[in-house]
Amino acid sequence: MIKFFYSFLLFTLVSFSAQAQKLNRTERKIVDKVKSLDGSSLSFLEKVVNINSGTLNLEGVKEVGTVFDQAFQEIGFQTQWIDMPAEMNRAGHLFASIEGKKGKKLLLIGHLDTVFEENSPFQTFEKINDSIAYGPGANDMKGGDVVVLYALKALAELNLLKDSSITVAFTGDEESTGKPLSISRKDLIEAGKKADIALGFENATGFSNATIARRGASGWSVEVEGKRAHSSGVFNDRVGAGAIFEMSRILNAFYEEVRGEEYLTFNPGTLLGGTFVDYNKQTSSGEVFGKTNVVAQKAIVNGGLRFISEEQKETARAKMREIVSKNLPQTSATINFTDSYPAMGPTEGNAALLKKLSDVSEDLGFGAVSGYDPGRRGAADISFVADYVDGLDGLGTMGKGAHTPQETVNIKTMNALIQRTAVLIYRLTR
Repeated sequence: MIKFFYSFLLFTLVSFSAQAQKLNRTERKIVDKVKSLDGSSLSFLEKVVNINSGTLNLEGVKEVGTVFDQAFQEIGFQTQWIDMPAEMNRAGHLFASIEGKKGKKLLLIGHLDTVFEENSPFQTFEKINDSIAYGPGANDMKGGDVVVLYALKALAELNLLKDSSITVAFTGDEESTGKPLSISRKDLIEAGKKADIALGFENATGFSNATIARRGASGWSVEVEGKRAHSSGVFNDRVGAGAIFEMSRILNAFYEEVRGEEYLTFNPGTLLGGTFVDYNKQTSSGEVFGKTNVVAQKAIVNGGLRFISEEQKETARAKMREIVSKNLPQTSATINFTDSYPAMGPTEGNAALLKKLSDVSEDLGFGAVSGYDPGRRGAADISFVADYVDGLDGLGTMGKGAHTPQETVNIKTMNALIQRTAVLIYRLTR
């Protein structure tokens, strides 16, 4: 059903027969203004990339936020830094806004943090040639943040934001959301409820695609207890199978019985087992002790679950719970789930918004834009507002290797993406 609906939306988009509006005189001025800011935007990107802002580097996240804060104030936006409670170990969020009554109320979403913490060897922006630069978080997603800032800067310098209503929300913990979500995403959700349209600037897959649906993300963990005993007794009625065999049974059953539904994936990310297990949730690391002649008494696995709807998520969770309940002899197991990101389902409103972006892209000579396969996109902050507002995502910079030491950003295409964003915002705010 989901696949059919998604295909129907894309068919509707492709079949849309209205003639694309051509650039008017004002829009040509916008393009020229953005082109004039090319050098400035690249220098700004290099500056913020060179500030480490791994999610757990609270001071670094705030420092990047301060740089953007000043830049938004310079173009007439009111800014606010929203701190998170100390026990959440998250820096907070930057919000910037202007209020008016003209056109659609826009919410522009980005994030300040990266996956590269202070101990990462990958720390600096390095330009390879006139097209490509390496940089931690340069593409995911400080490049997208710069697209937002410089699109708005171009419009502000042409006095085209007068009486517009725009809120920019740059979160400080997108790569590892603070818990509880009721606190860490409260302000974003409230902004979404007030908006007409949400635009997300996670890294783009190219000029020809944007995102009208994203999968949600959920965490899960399984803990198994076995009977500690000499290994010579393993499998007998008194000793049983041990914790590691039971964990192996569970994971294999997940693979065999839960896997296969479209858009549903789940992945065990860490696995520890032995006589003693010490796992630190804050650092996602742990220590184990065990011996080959001792039956393991404890095993822990932590994983992630991706889904396209709440229904799909709950169905998968029910299957996993049933599997965990059927234990091998002398073992017991429990499974727990943690909500992280809801799904951004495909909607007619999102498809209509994609058509507007496609019109802008064609008018600029960049070609048509179609919806990207949600099975190939991760979770993102726009999903938290997807139930309240029409939205598009994947409007940021292009590049490769996100979340790896080979992360690159395509600096040659960034100005064109800023042009597209600026013209889109201009049309939406008329």
